[in-house]
Amino acid sequence: MWKYYNANVLGKSENDCTIRAISCATNKSWDYVYEHLSDIAQSQGTMMDDRHFIINYLNKRYKRILFRGKVGEVSLKYPNNILLITMKGHITCSKYGNIYDSFDCTNRTAEYVWKVE
Repeated sequence: MWKYYNANVLGKSENDCTIRAISCATNKSWDYVYEHLSDIAQSQGTMMDDRHFIINYLNKRYKRILFRGKVGEVSLKYPNNILLITMKGHITCSKYGNIYDSFDCTNRTAEYVWKVE
């Protein structure tokens, strides 16, 4: 099931899916996640929305699980967990069987999945 979620402090719809997803998964504020990712990316001389940066960041912090299928299927298979799920050009958060995002991405194909909890 999809539920609308936008942690942007000004309620804007921005290209900030990484910040929103990690904010949702970790229960940290949008501002905190933005500053945290920005600091790490700056120290590495890259942008915080760079695909390789995000994948490396998540790989260092969370266990990656193998799954082939749709985002909604991943979410339903792990109803007792918090997940971060990437797909082409996007990342979302699944909490206990619900997808939290600014749009319904449940039918998009999952690329990588990390178990946060």
